[in-house]
Amino acid sequence: MPHLADQVVLVVGATGGIGRAVVERLKGTGATLVLAARSGDRLQQLAATLSGERNVQSHPCDITQPDQVVQLMQAIREQHGRLDVLINAAGAGLLKPYAKITPTELEQMLALNLKGCFYTTQQAAELMKEHQQGHICTVVGILGKHSMAMAAAYCAAKFGVVGFSKCMAEELKRYGIKFSLFYFGGVDTPFWDGVSLKVDRQKLLQPDAAAALIQAALETDRHAVPLELSLMPDSHVFV
Repeated sequence: MPHLADQVVLVVGATGGIGRAVVERLKGTGATLVLAARSGDRLQQLAATLSGERNVQSHPCDITQPDQVVQLMQAIREQHGRLDVLINAAGAGLLKPYAKITPTELEQMLALNLKGCFYTTQQAAELMKEHQQGHICTVVGILGKHSMAMAAAYCAAKFGVVGFSKCMAEELKRYGIKFSLFYFGGVDTPFWDGVSLKVDRQKLLQPDAAAALIQAALETDRHAVPLELSLMPDSHVFV
């Protein structure tokens, strides 16, 4: 998929730090952007900043609710007849000692970061299969690849995302559907707003750097598959 012009691109988590940066990156490519996020108000605010763009649409969707994901994909099918790219950028973080993680907090991590990502990937793949092509890009984060103290619930969800993505990639490669997993190190997004750890956010990656790598993966040669891509702050290149 060397060019994004005329492609239908769904960005899930479009109002978040990385999701919004991806939208800014792709808005001038000629792609039709379908923006999805849980907060209708924030989604409306984002859409307002893109009012001059002809090929931008928004759909409020809580991806933890499977019926809402089905409705989102049905709307895309009815409006566009196909889906070419899915960008899974929705997520939330939790850094807390394992013994203090409550059942509610664990369920919240699994519901959004694992189950919600599974639902969107599952339904998008079914739509992509109809046209025998597609590219599913998932923002996993480095904690889907490496463990860290105080990240037991978050890592549980993100390691699961890697597992199901690789399984689906095996099942779907005969349909021309590609998977790319992005392992970003610390990115300066709202993820860190509620974290009690002392973090120098000036040393983190900027969301646009993450978005640039996603765009580059989408614009590779159509026969190339950028499987797993890592991008780290220079303060911790190897983890």
